[in-house]
Amino acid sequence: MACRGCFNPGTHDAGGGWEADTESLAGEIAAAGGIEGVSISGGEPFQQPEALEDLLRRLRATPLSILVFSGYTLERVRALGRGAEILANVDVLIAGPYVEAQHLGRGLLGSANQRVHLLTGRYEIADFAALPKCEVIVHRDGTVTVTGIEPMRKELGGRS
Repeated sequence: MACRGCFNPGTHDAGGGWEADTESLAGEIAAAGGIEGVSISGGEPFQQPEALEDLLRRLRATPLSILVFSGYTLERVRALGRGAEILANVDVLIAGPYVEAQHLGRGLLGSANQRVHLLTGRYEIADFAALPKCEVIVHRDGTVTVTGIEPMRKELGGRS
């Protein structure tokens, strides 16, 4: 969707990344161990509806929770082809485009217009109240991804 100020601009290239079989990918995720659930973000996950539905259907058969981030609103997701079928496999949807002028950077919301939709009884809104202001992910190849950069900079006195 190329939202101005997006945290993930490297995921916007439709020709980037790699192809993966959803059955193998779901198997790798399920076998990861030590995780409560999986978060799907983008780019925009709903731009690959068939693959997203298949992956989430396979993951739904595991004990893992499923959270999906989308730049679309819940209403738009429901109106998309395969939208209802995909949502049937999702515990939590974080919905709405990132709006730089409404930057929030708290919990799972990048901007104030985004909404948390609890689609199953697995979580309550209170479960999201104490989320950290930032997340640091160290990937297997040694690269690091940091989310929540603005709140982290503020806590560090403007240093990064």
